[in-house]
Amino acid sequence: MKKRHWIKTEIVICFLIAGLISEAINCQAAEKYPSRPIQVVIGFQPGGTDIGFRPFVDKMPEYLGQPVGFVYKPGAAGTTGASFVAHSKPDGYTLIGTTLTPVMISPLARPADYTFDDFVPICRLVDMALMLAVRSESPFKTLKDILDEARKSPGQLSYASAGMFSINHVLIEMLSRSAGVTLNHIPTEGGGPAVTALLGGHVNMISAGVSALTPHIKSGRFRPIAVFQKQRLQEFPQVPTCIESGYPVALTTWHGLMGPKGIPPEVQRAIFSACEKVMKNHKSFIEDQMTNLSMQVNFMGPDEFAKEARIENEGLKRIFEDLKKSAK
Repeated sequence: MKKRHWIKTEIVICFLIAGLISEAINCQAAEKYPSRPIQVVIGFQPGGTDIGFRPFVDKMPEYLGQPVGFVYKPGAAGTTGASFVAHSKPDGYTLIGTTLTPVMISPLARPADYTFDDFVPICRLVDMALMLAVRSESPFKTLKDILDEARKSPGQLSYASAGMFSINHVLIEMLSRSAGVTLNHIPTEGGGPAVTALLGGHVNMISAGVSALTPHIKSGRFRPIAVFQKQRLQEFPQVPTCIESGYPVALTTWHGLMGPKGIPPEVQRAIFSACEKVMKNHKSFIEDQMTNLSMQVNFMGPDEFAKEARIENEGLKRIFEDLKKSAK
C-alpha cells in the first residue's frame, strides 16, 4: 500500500512539474516581442512628417518579423497623435514618429495632458532644415522685401505652417519679433496642407520643412527666401540664412521614434536594433532617399538621442519664456 501511495504521489508531482514547465513556456511565448503588428502614429496629415520615416518603416518588418505601418492622427500641431501615444499601453506596439514640435514645443506652448517626460526616445533618424518660401510669381525676392512690406502693412501678409505652435510657427514668431513686424498666421494640419495653401494662393508665404518644399522649388512653383539654420544648405547654396540677413533665428528639426513612458528596455532595444539594421544594410538607399528629400541622416541610439533631446527641450523652454515675456 505504501508503494502504491508513493507511485501516485510521484505521478501527481510529475503532472505539477509538467504544468509549471508548460506555463513557463507559454509565458515566454507571450512575452516575445513583437508578436503582432506595430503602429507608428503620425500626428499630421500624410505627405509631411511621414516622408522622413517611410524609408525606415517600410524596411523594419524585415528585422522585426511583423508589419509596421503608419496611423495618422492629425490635429493641434501634432498634439492629438502625441497625446494618444503618451496614454497608450507601453508595450512597444504603439510608437510615435515625431519631430520636436508635438513632444517638446506643443506642451510648452499651451496646456496639454502630457509633457516631454511622458516619452522614451528610441531612435533619432534624420534631421531636416526649415525654410521660408513664396510662390514663384510673388513680388517678394528677398527676406528684406517681405519685412519691408510687413512694416508698411502690419498683419496683411499671411503665412501657412504645419499648425499652431508648430516649430514652423515658432520660427516665424521669433523672426517677426526680431524684425519688429506682424504677420498673419494661417495654421494647417501638417506640412502637406500648408504646401497646398501656398500652391492655391491662399497665403503669401510658407514656413515649412525643406523636404516638403523641394519638389515645388525644383519645379519652379516656389521661390526659396531664407533658411532657418546657421549654415546655407548644400542643395540650395544660393538661399541665405536668416542670420545672414541680420536676424538670429535658427532651429533644425529631427525625425525620431519614441514610445510611451514605461516601455520595457528590451522592447526599446528590439526596435532600435531593427532601425540600426535598416541603416546598416540599406545605407545607400536611405541616404539617397534622404538626399532627395533634402534631409540628412543623423542616426542616434536611445542614450544619445535622449541626451540631445533633453538639451533641446531645456533650450526651447527658455525660448518660450522669452516669447511669453515679450507678449505681455
